Amino acid sequence: MTFAPDEAQALLRNSVSQYLRANYGFERRRAILADGGFSPPVWSEFASGMAILGVAAPGADGSVANAMIVMEELGKALVLEPYLETAIIGVGLLGRHDAPLARELLAGALAGQVRTAFAAWDASTRHALEDVATSARQSDGGWVIEGRKSVVMGAPSATHLLVSARTSGGQRDRDGISLFVIERGAHGVSAYDYRLIDGRGASDIVLEQVRVPADALLGEAGAALPVIEAVMDEAIAALCAEAVGVMRRMLDDTVAYTRQRRQFGQALADFQSLQHRMVEMFMELEQSAAAVQILVSSLNADATERARAASAAKATIARSARFIGQNAVQLHGGMGMTEELPLGHYFRRATVIESQFGSRDYHVARYARLGRHAGAVDA
Repeated sequence: MTFAPDEAQALLRNSVSQYLRANYGFERRRAILADGGFSPPVWSEFASGMAILGVAAPGADGSVANAMIVMEELGKALVLEPYLETAIIGVGLLGRHDAPLARELLAGALAGQVRTAFAAWDASTRHALEDVATSARQSDGGWVIEGRKSVVMGAPSATHLLVSARTSGGQRDRDGISLFVIERGAHGVSAYDYRLIDGRGASDIVLEQVRVPADALLGEAGAALPVIEAVMDEAIAALCAEAVGVMRRMLDDTVAYTRQRRQFGQALADFQSLQHRMVEMFMELEQSAAAVQILVSSLNADATERARAASAAKATIARSARFIGQNAVQLHGGMGMTEELPLGHYFRRATVIESQFGSRDYHVARYARLGRHAGAVDA
């Protein structure tokens, strides 16, 4: 996958790659994981040394291509820090709102002082962004928010939550969804932190009579869904780029291992059947990379075309991640899932990515539904 058509983007890839090779090796990652899964020095370097927290900011030159480059390199290094949650989703949402609080938080995010987590999915719902049960009502010049949000990625290290809540309409209506900023430590916010199987932090959030001022509402009340959907399709593109980095590392490690491991007097890589297996893994990787490129080129298209490209890419990535991950583990034998070998950790991350932002089945159904909608409009 190539997202570096010019010299500046090639330099960006090289800079990120060199830093991660020197400062984020497997043992360093294990130490960060043992210390809570977040490294302030690494985050500070992302903000100031490499200045990569703003590459996806709306209006930045080459923002989409730059973000894909960074995400692929982060995937290769299996970075734990919440770059996707803050630099892609948080910056994307805040950058689309021209209000004092949004500008203040955006500046803080780019400086590394603000970290955001998007609380989008309610405890009683699945992947549909319009299925919102959390409610917000006006009170004393501000808002009172109540609800439960599940699997809020990046929330354990976040300073602020970006919360979708319903201000009007029924639970599944597309209209009536609003976006609010809530400080993670605000009164009435309870966070139940845990780790996913890949070691990353997530939280279940309970909002009980959380009072926020009027300026905590981003944009117009009830009109947030189109903005949320656009940013989340960009987040899917970024997640898929990360997945390509993860899969590329699993394939590279598998090829290297089969060249070294000998059986019956010859390297495993010399067996034709295993060569065919690794060629199939390579083909899956290239199909995924192509799907990501198609999605990136569609992010500025109309909402239906963009969403269909996002679902096509996510479904492709989910299939490829499972195929490459399972075959990589199998070709490594019993070592494949040990804690000591990096491959097992990459496999776990690939497994989480497979369902993050919607499973393959969900996105296949979404792609078909959007196709029917587009056909009905054309007719």
